[in-house]
This record gives sequence, C-alpha cells and structure tokens, in this order.
Amino acid sequence: MKRSLLSILTLLTVALAAVAQPRISSNKETHNFGQIEWKRPVAVEYTITNTGNQPLVLTNVTTSCACAVADWTKEPIAPGGKGVVKATFDAKALGHFEKSVGIYSNASPSLVYLKFTGEVVQEIKDYTKLLPHAIGNIRLDRDEFAFPDVYRGQQPSLTFNIANLSDRPYEPVLMHLPPYLKMEAEPKVLLKGKKGTVKLTLDASQLKDYGLTQTSVYLSRFSGDKVSEDNEIPVSAILLPDFSRMTEKDSLNAPAMRISETNIDLSVPLIKKKKASHDILIANAGKTPLIISKLQVFNSSVGVSLKKTVLPPDGMTKLKVTIRKRDVGNKKHHLRILMITNDPLRPKVEINIKR
Repeated sequence: MKRSLLSILTLLTVALAAVAQPRISSNKETHNFGQIEWKRPVAVEYTITNTGNQPLVLTNVTTSCACAVADWTKEPIAPGGKGVVKATFDAKALGHFEKSVGIYSNASPSLVYLKFTGEVVQEIKDYTKLLPHAIGNIRLDRDEFAFPDVYRGQQPSLTFNIANLSDRPYEPVLMHLPPYLKMEAEPKVLLKGKKGTVKLTLDASQLKDYGLTQTSVYLSRFSGDKVSEDNEIPVSAILLPDFSRMTEKDSLNAPAMRISETNIDLSVPLIKKKKASHDILIANAGKTPLIISKLQVFNSSVGVSLKKTVLPPDGMTKLKVTIRKRDVGNKKHHLRILMITNDPLRPKVEINIKR
C-alpha cells in the first residue's frame, strides 16, 4: 500500500513538474476612462492573477509615454494569487488618447501589453464611461471593493471616484462600516455636477481569521438615506499568513503543496443529474508537515470533504467537491473554494468550479 501511495505521489509530482510554470492573466486588457479633465491625473488598476502553478514575478512595468507612471506588486505572486499593476496618467494635451502598459515577468511570454484609452477635455459633461456605476443620482467607478491579499498589520487603501448628479449638495457617507474599515471623502461635500474621491482603508490587524472576509457597506444617496440592496457595495479581503521572517533553513525544509487541479468542470454531469462530485488529489512534496488551516466555500450549493488537514512529507489526501444543482442560484455567481496552507510559496489556493 505504501509503495502504491509513493508511486501515485511520484507520478503526480512528475506530471506537475512537467507543466510547472507561472502564467499571467489580467482582469481586463483595455480600460476606457471616457472623458477625463485636463491637468487632473487619473489612475487605472489592473488585477493580475497567477493562473499557473509556480510563483509569478513581475520584474518591470513600463508605459508608452512619460505622462504615465506605473507601480506594481513587487513580491512574488503565488499560484492562484493576485497582484496589482497601477498606471497613473497625467494628460498634457486635450483630445483622444490611447496608451499602453508593458508588463515584464517570468511567465511565457515574458512581455504582455495592456491598454488604456479616453478623451481629455476642459470640463467633464458625460460621466457614463468614467463613472459607469449609478447609485441613485450618484455615480462611481467601482461597484465593489476587493482589496489585494494582505498580511496582519498592513493597511492598504482603495480609492474610488464619485460624482454628484443630483440637484443639491451631497455628502458622501458609507454606512455600516465594520471596525476594520475607515473612509475619507475629498471634498467633504460635493456640489451639483462635481466630482470627488473616497478612500477606503483596511486595517488588517483587526481581521479575525485567515482566509476571506466579506461584508457590505452602503453608500448614502442623500441625507437620512437607509440601507437597501440598491445602495449596497460588497467589500472583500483575504488575510494570508506571513512567512517573511523565515530563515533560509526554514525555507529549504518547508512543506510544498502539490494539487492535481485548480479548475474543475461539472457542467456536463449536472445536465442530467441533480448532484455531481469530483475528487482532487493534494500531496506534500516538502520536508515538514503541510497544514491546511482553512477551507472556505461561498455558495450553499458547494460541499467539500477533506480526509486529512495535516499531511506528513510524501503524504497525500483527497478533497471531494460536490455541487447540488438546486442550490446553485444565479449562474453569474462565481463558484470557488479557498484554501489556506502553511506552504510559504502557496499559502492561498483557489479552486474554481464551472457548472
């Protein structure tokens, strides 16, 4: 039995090694600012996901003109993890523009290009492209706040643009803010037809546990407004264990997670069945025990069963994923499983499910 288990582990390790490489994916290839005001810098953020099975390193980011400045995630992005590339554009001339952002990495190809377009005007009159989301007479450029992965003690911020299209002065207020979130509006009051910004800051030291924390805040549309689905904005953050203080010896002796797949398709069996299951193999190719400390699902239709949460070196376990069709609900909802481990190169694993 032991020889059989070692053979399976060896085959799994060899198969994974044969295709082991980072892969770079962006949430969008082109961003359209619509109209932007001359001499008012704007910024675009591209969410970069490592869809491969080795750490992704963004080695450099360039822009096609001196009027744009880039910033990016400098730390290695673990498989399934996300990083950010941000480009700030300060227009020097009126008129239409199209600029590119070049991202160099250790993936193949080593260089990919993203774009941003728009029109520079003296005064913005059309906010529909610049701020595509409407909550009452208030327009925003975001309809959710998804913070990049954080570690205990960090305080990242997200800034969104907001415009007042009502017929009276407006004070931006986010209702039902949890203790770990703080907001700042600039200016404090928006006059009719004017635009401002709201900064939302996360205090990761106040997050209770590793893994995904989700909540909702509610944008007040007018003085005395109440909470409803119409002014709800989802907020999410993933807290990861911090391995930055590991010694070189610790790294050499660390656990190393191997997983047979992170994308599963159950759409075919669910055509004829009310329930479908799939098994995923998880192995530890490291030198110390692998601990799966968190296993989260975010939809009642998804069921998981993990035989072992602690795997010794060369150990293996099976994760069984089950989907019940009647509970799936809206097909636009993204089905996924989040796993938190003590593998310093793979502390977060996301398993995506197609149904």
